[in-house]
Amino acid sequence: MNMRKSKVIKKIKEGKVAYSFKLNLNEPRVAELAAMSGIDCLWIDMEHVPSDYSILENMIRAAKIYDCDVMTRVARSGKYADIIRPLEADSTGIMVPHLMSLAEAKEIVYYSKFHPIGRRPLDGGNADGKFCQVNENDYIKQANEERFTVIQIEDPEPMAELEEICALPGIDMIFFGPADFSQGMGKPNAFNDEELIKARKLVAKTARKHGKMAGTVGGLANKDALAEEGFNFINVGADVIALGQYFNNIISQL
Repeated sequence: MNMRKSKVIKKIKEGKVAYSFKLNLNEPRVAELAAMSGIDCLWIDMEHVPSDYSILENMIRAAKIYDCDVMTRVARSGKYADIIRPLEADSTGIMVPHLMSLAEAKEIVYYSKFHPIGRRPLDGGNADGKFCQVNENDYIKQANEERFTVIQIEDPEPMAELEEICALPGIDMIFFGPADFSQGMGKPNAFNDEELIKARKLVAKTARKHGKMAGTVGGLANKDALAEEGFNFINVGADVIALGQYFNNIISQL
């Protein structure tokens, strides 16, 4: 028996761009509805949203019905359990926000990857190992190949070590976060600022140079431009934005 393969990894290996929807609502039905659309990945947030692991597991289960990946953004606590529990719930990837240094990146790899890359605690008795139905040696190998570790560059500070971070084995995707990066520059929400655009392009270029996936947030209006910059994982929507627009549109027409 094998672990479920990643749709995102497969698509990007084929030279295509993978897309995701961000979910802020703690609701497996929303996850199922979003996955039903055919999107490649759902981005579930545990940094800004008070999610718990039982809800997370059911959201992941709902996504898997439609062969949809889940990328879980973990809380920025530094505890290894925050990294491994979403993976054990069968999240296809974990995203660690606000990476500040190469040293932090090495610690993330240590806990999120198995031997020979890291020392992730070994227990196949959860959803990702199909409750011990995947042979343990196969589990180790497949988890390293079919699960992705994402770090977010959303502060100016780690840019000094960007080359080394992108070259680090075990980091699979470098994800540029423009909102917090602009705040770190002292120019909140200045998304068209030349300094921010330069940093964004450099993240994509350096990630791709080292064979890593390059991710960021975008939309239908700029997805092609971001792809031309080198980004091959783009978030293109969010549940709260969609619902807000729907409700506001009804009221405006009433």
